[in-house]
Amino acid sequence: MNATLKAQVLASENSLLEAMKTSNAELLDALLHDDLLFNGPNGETATKALDLKNYRSGKINLHTVDSSDALLSVIGDDVVVAVTVRIQGNYLGQDINGKFRYLRVWKLFEGDWKVIAGSVVALNPGS
Repeated sequence: MNATLKAQVLASENSLLEAMKTSNAELLDALLHDDLLFNGPNGETATKALDLKNYRSGKINLHTVDSSDALLSVIGDDVVVAVTVRIQGNYLGQDINGKFRYLRVWKLFEGDWKVIAGSVVALNPGS
């Protein structure tokens, strides 16, 4: 994989995680494609508009968002990222404290990397 491309996507991925941790809806708005579809751990599909609404309203309040074990794969002009993220906080009224595996698809639009699709699953304790 091109080292520059990898560095760009990892920087975007880190910005996304920081935006999640700080509930920075403006940064999330810039990093998520308008037509994003994201499958949550409960199987429900969220849109960018719903995600931003939940962050802006305070329904998502995360204290810890630490990533590890990132894998990247370039497929055409898309980059797929699989990453483990340890999360602590509150998500839609539920306290959460655990590890999750995210899969995100990044695509370059006019010089800016944006997430066009993603999903997350909860990992078993000890994973």
